[in-house]
Amino acid sequence: MTKRFERDVATHWPVAYKQPGYPHVQQGWVLPPERKNEFDPFILMAEDWFKRGTFSDHPHRGFQTITYVIDGRLEHIDNHGGHSILDAGDVQYMNAGWAARHAEEAVADDLIHTLQLWLNLPKALKTTSTSYQNVYVEDAPVVPIDGGQIRVYSGEIAGATGPMDSLVPITMSEVRLREGTVYEHVIPANHNAFVYILAGSVELGTSATSLEKTHVATLTFDETTERESSLRIKATSRTKLLVYSGKPIREDYIAHGPFVMNTEDEIRQAFRDYHAGVFGPPAVK
Repeated sequence: MTKRFERDVATHWPVAYKQPGYPHVQQGWVLPPERKNEFDPFILMAEDWFKRGTFSDHPHRGFQTITYVIDGRLEHIDNHGGHSILDAGDVQYMNAGWAARHAEEAVADDLIHTLQLWLNLPKALKTTSTSYQNVYVEDAPVVPIDGGQIRVYSGEIAGATGPMDSLVPITMSEVRLREGTVYEHVIPANHNAFVYILAGSVELGTSATSLEKTHVATLTFDETTERESSLRIKATSRTKLLVYSGKPIREDYIAHGPFVMNTEDEIRQAFRDYHAGVFGPPAVK
């Protein structure tokens, strides 16, 4: 049996927050956009607290989003007639593809708290059809382990397969552990991966790096192999964390405003198409 690649922490940092002002109450960059080259295939991750009116009708092209609801109710409306409400623990996957136009709103007077991850698409998939998929918390399989549980949203983790249907290979799981629990999280060794601590504290990787709530860590990986890797997680208090991993795309790209394309000309074309009505009418209920 081939020995697993043992993961360690590559870099780590606490998330810094700012208060943009009502209705966008607070925001922090879990994965800062200016460091996007470190995160391939991921582009950025934003943590937001917001009221209704913050993310009203807007377009996207050339990438995917994965939105995890921490608290509150998130209303999704798109201009293809889609409408849904997501609650805590639910996830929405969007393939913006060629031309998405939607709104993400807090319901009624809720203060919604979300994590939104931007996931790149390879050039060959940037003009695919727009699609949305809701992964409700009750539909994501839960794997009990000694001292905790793993909820699998995407990929194959701990013998369970998540329902998220991503266009590129990724894993996403929520790990809950009791204090003192040691768990080995297994993901492909050639995936770039990161961890975000939602609650509690852990010692992570072969170096047993100490991390606590609102800390994020990128992990070592090995792109040259198809074998598995393991990440050692020891809960030093009752903890909840998210683990994401994805195979790097290794293409140059430009992220500008709501669009992620491979060249400046493609970005300019996206803006022209949006203003010319190619993205369709506004997202209305």
